[in-house]
Amino acid sequence: MARSMSQLGNDLYTGKTSFPFVGRRNVWFLIAAILVIGSVLVPLFRPIQFSIEFTGGSQFTVSGVATTDQSIATDAVHSVVPDATTKVVTVGTDTVRVQTNQMTDAQTRQVTAALAEAYNVPVDQVSASFIGPSWGADVTRQSLWGLVIFLALTFLILALYFRTVKMSVSAIIGLVDVLIITIGVYALFGFEISPAAVIGFLTILSYALYDTTVVFDKIRENTSEDGEVSGRTFGQSVNLAVNQTLIRSINTTVVAVLPTGAILFIGVLWLGAQTLTDLSLAIFVGTIVAAYSTIFVAAPLYSLLRENEAAIKSRDQRVLAARALAGTPA
Repeated sequence: MARSMSQLGNDLYTGKTSFPFVGRRNVWFLIAAILVIGSVLVPLFRPIQFSIEFTGGSQFTVSGVATTDQSIATDAVHSVVPDATTKVVTVGTDTVRVQTNQMTDAQTRQVTAALAEAYNVPVDQVSASFIGPSWGADVTRQSLWGLVIFLALTFLILALYFRTVKMSVSAIIGLVDVLIITIGVYALFGFEISPAAVIGFLTILSYALYDTTVVFDKIRENTSEDGEVSGRTFGQSVNLAVNQTLIRSINTTVVAVLPTGAILFIGVLWLGAQTLTDLSLAIFVGTIVAAYSTIFVAAPLYSLLRENEAAIKSRDQRVLAARALAGTPA
């Protein structure tokens, strides 16, 4: 198996084996468009779930319970506030966390007593806290600003590093593609977006940026040799670069996904750590999407944006004419 992967990597690097990432870009763009449009439409049918840090509300934590039956908590809250919206999660093996919409001080005291009675624990083992809507609005605003600043700096740094705005544009579109699809997955499966998840989103954007930079650096290296000397068209040089870095992208993704998946599994089943779960879930989903976006969206898009430039178009025509004269396949 190791030998076959090594041989495949060697064949991809030399061009003996080649996957048509650029040649079939219309197919990949269509798939990407379907995924993006689907992700945008998902919240219309299944609204995105935001954590209490964004929406505001009350939170009760019951410690040392003999049973973690979540229906007990729901019934206890509804016995005080019948129309309350509740979300109950189990933390570890003996703790239950209950989140509700904003309650008054009187309702908070009554719910605390009801939860203590329902789980047969002392009242001092039930802690209550609340987050106001203004604080939630501040968290939302700061998260959006963080995202905007990240994308703006990414655009500027890539434009300076690669000395072409079109490569920067392609990378940014790839990053936005990753973000939209990841959020769509969250909405589709009912995952909750929390501040930890937002940190995870920024983390996977950083990973996607790294992967894109590696591929684009190879593209720059290949395309700098374009023309009659290399015997490749611009699109073929881009496609060769993607193939040459394909095994590296796959290996990097696997190396990132396996430990993140382990952390996610442990966080959900054993530790019950919500922050750990939110962070690892965002990274797990986003890492997979990021690898796809770099290979099937960003790189083929860059080729598309450059191929119609007069100098590149003229050079490609000379390469194709030379091949036709030599009787070699186009």
